[in-house]
Formats: sequence, C-alpha cells, structure tokens
Amino acid sequence: MKELLKLSNQLCFPIYSLSKEICNAYRPLLDSLDVTYPQYLVMLVLWEHKKLNVREIGALLGLDSGTLTPLLKRLETKAMVQRKRSAIDERIVEVSLTAKGASLEDKAVCIPGQMLEKVALTTEEQIQFKKIINKILNTITK
Repeated sequence: MKELLKLSNQLCFPIYSLSKEICNAYRPLLDSLDVTYPQYLVMLVLWEHKKLNVREIGALLGLDSGTLTPLLKRLETKAMVQRKRSAIDERIVEVSLTAKGASLEDKAVCIPGQMLEKVALTTEEQIQFKKIINKILNTITK
C-alpha cells in the first residue's frame, strides 16, 4: 500500500513538472512581447475575441477575478489593454485591446510553432496528448 505513495508512482507530479517546464520554455519567447505567460493567455483570448468582460476572460482561462484583476492592471499599465466599466451595468468591466496590444498579435504568431518544435512530438502525438489532457480536465472539472 505504501508503494502508492512513492513520488514515482504519482500522476500529478509529472504533470506539475511539465506545466512548470512549459511555462519556463515560454519565457524567452514572450520576452520580446514584454508579457508573462499568464498575460500571454489573456492576450490570446483577446486576440481571438477582441473584447470581453472580466468574467468571460476568467471563464475561458479558469481564473478568478482576484487573480485576473492584477494581470489586467499590469497589461493596462503596459498600454496593451483597456479596461472600462460597461455603460449598461457598471459592475461589469469590459476589456479590449489597445492598438499596441492588437499589434503584438503579428509578433506572437510564431510562438506556437516555436513551442511545438521544443516539445518534439509528432503531429499525431500532439493530437493524442491534447485529447488525453482534455479528457482529464473534463473529468476533473465536472
């Protein structure tokens, strides 16, 4: 029974280690954009959707407003996003890209390909790996 408690038998540890290493691998690629990995995730959803409120961004990224608000403030300080209270409901904060934030999309377009090269998986392995990850996420978050 104690065999189950060995670190080498844990599913969580290699996932944790991989997550940490992937974030570290992104760091030099994101330096040219002047964003951290969590800020990059926010930029990804804004490049895709152009304008979202804080709750929508949080839902897409799995982040609560306590984590998201400081991220958005830093991006706003860097003039990459603009936060504005909704005219319809002032409790809602809408976030949109500035011209500077939108222009970073062209610089960022090479980053996913560079990361795929770093992980050195075949296309089939990438597809399978993503399916497994999504299966685990969908099961755990139910």
